Amino acid sequence: MLIDTHAHLQDEQYKEDLQDVLKRAEDAGLEKIICVGYDYASSCQALELARKIPQVYAVVGVHPHDSQELNEEILAKLFEMAKDPRVVAIGEIGLDFYRDLSPREDQRKAFIAQIKLAQELYKPIVIHDRDAHQEVMDIIKKEKAGRSEGIMHCFSGFLPMAIDLMKQGFYISFAGPLTFKNAKKTVEVAAKMPQDRILIETDCPYLSPEPFRGKRNEPARVSYIAAKLAEIRQKSVKEITYITSLNARKVFRIKD
Repeated sequence: MLIDTHAHLQDEQYKEDLQDVLKRAEDAGLEKIICVGYDYASSCQALELARKIPQVYAVVGVHPHDSQELNEEILAKLFEMAKDPRVVAIGEIGLDFYRDLSPREDQRKAFIAQIKLAQELYKPIVIHDRDAHQEVMDIIKKEKAGRSEGIMHCFSGFLPMAIDLMKQGFYISFAGPLTFKNAKKTVEVAAKMPQDRILIETDCPYLSPEPFRGKRNEPARVSYIAAKLAEIRQKSVKEITYITSLNARKVFRIKD
């Protein structure tokens, strides 16, 4: 069964119909949804959902956009929160030099602090990287960030970076943009990455795959990404579902 490895179910866009969204996910064959935080409040909400809904697991952390909020108090709270067995990773963390909503130095400090937090807890990390490929790689290598493994979510880089990430202990996750017509470099990565390092996600409510581009996304649509990945790799959808779900269970240490 499918696993959506990156969703934001706590988003306001699901306030009125979350139960319907979850039912559609179940009907589409999803067995697990990884609900990812992006600041302290959304991380608390992700864990609350994971405690209530058996198929949901939480990821907690502070996104580069909100890195100015990360102080010692918040870091300590995240540390305690992440001890919960329903929390399977630290994230999403990283660098975003496209929007620059937080000063870059604050982004760097928050990224490194949360890498260290994950290492102390032996949890994988979920990385957000936009227009900061080289610096993200430099920090990963300097901090040995892949020691407890990790996921490069919604991968947007070139094949050499993906291979380098794999060597550092990371998995590559593909989202809706894999289905877009201009996704040539992403398609190349999807075709050539070893099968034991690939994951699929929606990043919902964002990045709806074709033919829903521009509309609110939801976990059920991870099936479209699985289908596209199967087409690219010349496998059956059943095979891709099995491979990506097995990989998700491995990296997030899901045993049930």
